[in-house]
Amino acid sequence: MRVPNELYTARPWRIHEFTEDFVLEDVWALPTPGGPDDLPRLVEQFTSNDDSEMSATVMRVLFAVRWRLGALLRLDKAEDGVGRRVASVRDRLPADLLEAPRGPDFALVPLRSVYQTDTEYVAEMANRTCHLLMHIGWVPSGTGGYRGEMAALVKPNGLLGKAYMTGITPFRRTLVVPSLIRGIGGTWAKHS
Repeated sequence: MRVPNELYTARPWRIHEFTEDFVLEDVWALPTPGGPDDLPRLVEQFTSNDDSEMSATVMRVLFAVRWRLGALLRLDKAEDGVGRRVASVRDRLPADLLEAPRGPDFALVPLRSVYQTDTEYVAEMANRTCHLLMHIGWVPSGTGGYRGEMAALVKPNGLLGKAYMTGITPFRRTLVVPSLIRGIGGTWAKHS
């Protein structure tokens, strides 16, 4: 389920301190009920090489199509990535976040960790179209527990990036993210 962007921006996330040039695309509630200290478990599920949350046929097909199109259109070349075309958001972090544990990188996709706290995890990637930040937050559920929340913050790269983001929005909101969230919830429940 989508979460209103205003609820996300009203939270005192550390990410707000250094991402004023990024656009908040979407925020999604994750079906990951837990206790106050379960963010590390959720981060491990996201970043591990266990792709069971992506096992749905729709997800496999969509990711295969995306990576193939990216290769054909040369969207994902190394020189367009973090540290090459764009500086890492880690370069913007305040000292306390730089000194804290960074958190794990993703095993299956080219997202690299920026920082992790007890309530936030941020990973980034860049290609020819945009610089993307994925923010995983751990929030009170409103029913006495906690749950995950996933947000995408993007800085499009010129007209190509803006057109790309506009073009994929309907697919991302109706197919990709809902399927991913169902898988995340299923994996979470299986390991609870």
